Amino acid sequence: MTAGPPEAELVLDGRIMTASNATFVGHLGEVTVVYKPVAGERPLWDFPDGTLARREVAAYLLAVTSGWDLVPRTWLCDGPLGPGMAQLWCQPDPEQDAVTLVPADDVPARGWCHVLDGVDEQDREVALVHEDSPALRRMAVFDILTNNADRKAGHVLTMPDGHRYGVDHGLTFHVEHKLRTVLWGWAGRELDAPEVAGVQRVRHGLDGDLGTALADLLTAAEVAALTARCDRLLAAGRFPAPLDGYPAIPWPPF
Repeated sequence: MTAGPPEAELVLDGRIMTASNATFVGHLGEVTVVYKPVAGERPLWDFPDGTLARREVAAYLLAVTSGWDLVPRTWLCDGPLGPGMAQLWCQPDPEQDAVTLVPADDVPARGWCHVLDGVDEQDREVALVHEDSPALRRMAVFDILTNNADRKAGHVLTMPDGHRYGVDHGLTFHVEHKLRTVLWGWAGRELDAPEVAGVQRVRHGLDGDLGTALADLLTAAEVAALTARCDRLLAAGRFPAPLDGYPAIPWPPF
């Protein structure tokens, strides 16, 4: 199992200033990529320094093993600013929203899941909603397995053909419960057969190629915690609900 890079020198074209960590757009030949150098990672109190790039690659490898095309191709690289991660650039459709805010009294009756109510910056009552789609359900399962602490709305890429990609997976695979996501709309619902099959592929992979690959990216304790999450999810057979007393939504959610 490999996430090896295209054969070309990484050339930087610009920086994404809205990202919390140093994030650049560049190209490898004619291929556009996102590049995040380890040296540009902002220190965090709850994640070890210098590990976010490896967690992004680990998330990609898990997505590949699941059989779901959830994460753009991601690999470790040695770029102009030192070691880091690179990921294929995917340009989303600005006319589509997989996660959005709507007036609290105008929540769609079909095709959407209601997550929570709140007020916006103008003190209007609003509701956070997301698509009720197989693609987003699989992403929610992926987030449970990776223990994703940062599934913001902007981390869901709405592709022009209707495909959905998840990005920004540096805050994943913690040994403690860290799940923070905007995709809570299926809490308590049963997993469907394709979702169970995807989790089973990951669990089996942990005893084979996936486990071998993750051993170079995560600690043994983190891989063991991932294995335990797979087992718990398969045993429960349904989406978990947010834990009492723990922030369930990343901030900001958009």
